[in-house]
Amino acid sequence: MHPAYSVIFLTTLIGAGQGLFMALVTGQVYSLANLLDPQDSVTFYAAGSLVALALLAGGLVAAVFHLGKPRYFVTRAWRGVTQWRTSWLSRELIALPAFMLAVALYACAHYFGFTRPWLVVKGQLPIDATLLLGTLGVLLAILLFVCTAMIYASLRFLQEWHSPLTVANFMLFGLASGFTLAAAFSAWSGVALVGFYGMWAVIFTVLAAITRGLSMRRNGRIKHKSTPQTAIGVRHTKVTQKSMGFMGGSFNTREFFHGAGAGTIGAVRLFFMAMVFLVPVALLAASNALESAYLPILAFAVQYAGLLAERWYFFAEARHPQNLYYQSVA
Repeated sequence: MHPAYSVIFLTTLIGAGQGLFMALVTGQVYSLANLLDPQDSVTFYAAGSLVALALLAGGLVAAVFHLGKPRYFVTRAWRGVTQWRTSWLSRELIALPAFMLAVALYACAHYFGFTRPWLVVKGQLPIDATLLLGTLGVLLAILLFVCTAMIYASLRFLQEWHSPLTVANFMLFGLASGFTLAAAFSAWSGVALVGFYGMWAVIFTVLAAITRGLSMRRNGRIKHKSTPQTAIGVRHTKVTQKSMGFMGGSFNTREFFHGAGAGTIGAVRLFFMAMVFLVPVALLAASNALESAYLPILAFAVQYAGLLAERWYFFAEARHPQNLYYQSVA
């Protein structure tokens, strides 16, 4: 498939935003359970939620550029929502604004100090408005992860995507980048949660490496159902295409094929494996040992650059069956 840069930025930005919000709520739960020192509602939770909202808004802006006519974004988005019974894209269009609203309410609740407990569970865990809004936001974040991933995992004719590993990868990449960003935000804010978030970021990064490795191993062994023989209906043991029927490119060749050579694909694969998995883990480990405030920020920057390459590779490795008709120009 042809990697659309607007979708690459959309999925990576909202994934990091979802992961960051889930990290903030995780830190709050640990603090309420007296497992971590409490943090300031305004400078940490409210400000961190605004960072998550900025990432989600950036994803929406990127999504606009994926439309053929961006000026019709509102009209097309409204029409897309009406297909929620059958379309995962429509469900994503509903889940994303709902999640953004939950994040905004969570930020407002912390900013205005709605933290007085309504009740205390077993005398240890106080329940207030921020915790309820945070829990709701986490559930919506998980739903959004599923909706986004299922847009691709539900396509049976793209066998590289049609797997539960696609959903696992989207979720784990979002959590890894979000918790890494939470460590970076803690370091930037001077909050002593860099080690806590860094530990979880490493865990999610390792899990993402495992599931992505499994998906690449699976995709490398796929026996595609469509062949040149089935594509043209000729029962012959050897069919070789010499021409696609015209001398130049077309919508089909531009939209459904990346056009990159095997060397480029291999280089992108090595790049994202180093930048998403190896380098961030090393930087987070070094920041914990050296107590550096800058290494977590660098770790997130490096990991996000790697995620852009990984998402490009995700689209490029999917082989659309229509390319059986367009394997060579002449």
